[in-house]
Amino acid sequence: MARLKEKYFDEIRPELVEELGLKTPMQAPRLTKITLNMGVGEAKNNSKLLDAAAEQLGQITGQKPVLTRARKSVATFKIRDGMPLGCKVTLRGERMYEFLDRLLSISLPRVRDFRGVNEKAFDRQGNYAIGLQEQIIFPEIDYDEVDTVRGLDIVFTIENSNPENSYKLLAKFGMPFRDRAAAGAF
Repeated sequence: MARLKEKYFDEIRPELVEELGLKTPMQAPRLTKITLNMGVGEAKNNSKLLDAAAEQLGQITGQKPVLTRARKSVATFKIRDGMPLGCKVTLRGERMYEFLDRLLSISLPRVRDFRGVNEKAFDRQGNYAIGLQEQIIFPEIDYDEVDTVRGLDIVFTIENSNPENSYKLLAKFGMPFRDRAAAGAF
């Protein structure tokens, strides 16, 4: 069993049940999936860039990415309906917890001038999103093999939650939030 999954069931969930005054452990907020998305706008001119991005996303997650396509045509950007423009991966279960562990313990500390992640990036349902500017912070990516540095979005989908409870859950996992007092509470 993944280290953070074990920690969630043994430590985090009982603490959350007590803190939030819940009647049953099933009411506690829990991480259901992590979605990684890499948009490659230049793919409209060069499809090899999209292949390279998909390969790198596959190396990061250990799972084959799905191509994302344009939903409608936009003439000013020279985009047609159905044109591939990016790739995404949805992680659940063991892979999700293993990725979260690697993200928190290895990858985020490698970000240059890292001061913590924004604690205001929660939506109304309590889901959390991070935008990374470089895919090379992940140790799976060989820096010499990278053609261009691309960013990626990571979305944490959290069930049974609101922004405040999601914050508590991610903080217990060890998410390095910026100083909350400086940024202001919800």
